[in-house]
Order: sequence, then structure tokens, then C-alpha cells
Amino acid sequence: MRLGTPLSPSATRVMLLGAGELGKEVILALQRLGVEVVAVDRYANAPGQQVAHRAHVIDMSDGAALRALIEAEQPHLVVPEIEAIATETLLEIEAAKLAEVIPTARAAHLTMNREGIRRLAAETLALPTSPYRFADSLAEMTAAASALGYPVIVKPVMSSSGKGQSRVDDASGLGAAWDAASAGGRVRKGRVIVEGVIDFDYEITLLTVRAKGASGEIETRFCEPIGHVQVKGDYVESWQPQPMSPVAHARAQAIAAAVTGSLGGRGVFGVELFVKGDDVWFSEVSPRPHDTGMVTMATQRLSEFDLHARAILGLPVDVSLREPGASAVIYGGIDAAGIAYEGVDEALAVPGADLRLFGKPEAFVRRRMGVALAVAADVATARERAKAAAAKVRPVKA
Repeated sequence: MRLGTPLSPSATRVMLLGAGELGKEVILALQRLGVEVVAVDRYANAPGQQVAHRAHVIDMSDGAALRALIEAEQPHLVVPEIEAIATETLLEIEAAKLAEVIPTARAAHLTMNREGIRRLAAETLALPTSPYRFADSLAEMTAAASALGYPVIVKPVMSSSGKGQSRVDDASGLGAAWDAASAGGRVRKGRVIVEGVIDFDYEITLLTVRAKGASGEIETRFCEPIGHVQVKGDYVESWQPQPMSPVAHARAQAIAAAVTGSLGGRGVFGVELFVKGDDVWFSEVSPRPHDTGMVTMATQRLSEFDLHARAILGLPVDVSLREPGASAVIYGGIDAAGIAYEGVDEALAVPGADLRLFGKPEAFVRRRMGVALAVAADVATARERAKAAAAKVRPVKA
């Protein structure tokens, strides 16, 4: 394994497709290893673009534009960080050996679409999941909900961070759920997944790392489970470690290994699971660092972003936990461009607390603008500290 010098003929070049807060941390991790990074996003001055060597703004769902940019920049690795990408073009790029797609072009293609990954998990791998149906119209969605039984969860097949997701308790809510899913889909609109609700005790993200071991072969490692709270599918706080029974822990690892092994490649995968007692159900997987995994910036020796950078470059990884910790989201609270933040000093005065303000150029009331992190001797105290620190940060109009 050789790593070059940025901005020189020897450079190791990585292109990130998506440069939000998660991409920004991956970029910083790569740059610490001397990698030349190109950040691509749909809008200018995205968080990752602010720290990359070069930045481009394109519609990444435009296959021709995406291929032209990859051919111009000639990256060694292409790393998708969002779902709204022309994944058919990534398949072509990989087949033509123009660049290596992380973890694989097939993984990006399957996981961009909830239908692809759900059919892989439930029908090909026979893993336990919630009951589900797919629908292309309100009428089909109504029939699916009736067959599954209320309540149901409706999601666009292509969306992220809870966008377009609704819980429907009876037939009167189906119209609004269809409209929300149609508006919230990122690429192809008009197709949804309707899921039966599972009676679970808690949700976890099991960060699963596929990286080269001492033998040179790809090995699978697991970070300690991350517990989290979601509101309308969007994470609002997370903590690590989440206590689990030994049986549930083993089952979670087996499910994560099966899914990520089928997808292949190298890197971090965020595997979301439902848990009740010893029972575990597969929910979703992201072939990249996960938003709930931002807590690892405080809890692990190597954060999920450092792990991703090392894994994709073929370097050794260490998934060890350093101490218990938690994260809590800081929302915009207002609709405004170029906002300022008050209370940062108060937040950092909370014992064990730290902050990450993402630098997004425009705020919305429910847009994630930062995250508070905290560590403590136990998870409960860390959660209290993280939420207290997040509450002290006050976005204001500049």
C-alpha cells in the first residue's frame, strides 16, 4: 500500500459524492493520511467542500454530468456519501475500471433504493424484517396497508434522514402519507414501501467495518452497538454502548455480517436493527458512515470516519471503545442563510462535552446544523450532558 502527496503526480485521489456533515468528517480523516480529496455536492459551500482540495457542484443524479466529472478528475476511489446519485453510471464507471467505487457500485445501487436492499435482505438472504409491501399509487398503498394491518410506516423507496416518512394509524391518514412520500423522495417519485410496525424494545445502529486484516484478506469487525432515538425517521440523539443480551448481540452481528458480506467491498456500513429481548430484525443499511455514529467521535479510539478512511485505503482498523458517550442534534430553529451561533461557550462548559458545528450555509427550522457530544462514566450521564450542551447552542440570524 502506497499513499502519495496531495496536489502532486503521486497523489492518492478520492472523490466524495456528497459533502454534508458526514462527508466533511470523512474528508478530514482522509486528509490526515495525506489523501487528495475532491468534494462534490448539489449546492455550493457544502460542509465538506469547505475543507476539500477541490469542490464541484453538479446534479449527481445526472449520469452524463457525473461521468464527465469523474473522467476529468480521475480519482482512484469514488465514495458515495448520499443516496441521490446516478448509480447506474457508477456501475458503468466500475465496469470500465475508470475508478474503484466504495464499497462497490452494486452496494451503492442496491442501498440507494429501499426496494433493492429490502428484497436482498428478506428474500435473498432470508433475514428477519418487518412485513412489507411496495406500492406505485395511493390505491396500491391503501391495499398494502389493509393487508398488513394498521399501524403502518410509509416511506419513499428513495430518501434519507426520515424525509417523506409517515406513521399511519388508520385509513384516514393514507392520503397525507402518500403526498409526504411523493414530496420527500430524492430521485424517483411515486413508489413507496409500506411496512408493518414491529413491537420492539429499542433500535440500534451496528457499525460494521469491512477492512483488510493481517492476512491481506477482507475481515468484518463490529463497533459496540449504538442506541438511538428517531423522530419521524430522523435521528435526534444517540449513545454508545447500547446494552444488549448476549443472544441479541450475536444475532445482530450475524445479520450485519450477512448483509454487508453480500454487498461486499471495503468500508464502514451503518446497519440499523430493531431489538426486542433476544429477537433482532433487519431494518436498513447505509454503505457509509451513519449519522447516529457521530457519537463515535467521542467514544471510540477511531471514529467511524477514521475507520472508513482507513478501510477504504486498505489500512488496519481498530474498533475499540474508549469510553461511554452520547450525541444530541442541534437544529437550525430558524429559516435563514449565514446564521450565527450563541451559547457555544456555555455548551462547552458542560462537563465532558464537545461540539461539531457543520457550517451549512443555510438553516431551516428542522435542519441538522450541528451535534453536541459528551462522555461520562455511564451512558445515562453522557446522554444528559449531550442534551444539555445541545440545548445551550442558540442559532440566530446574523
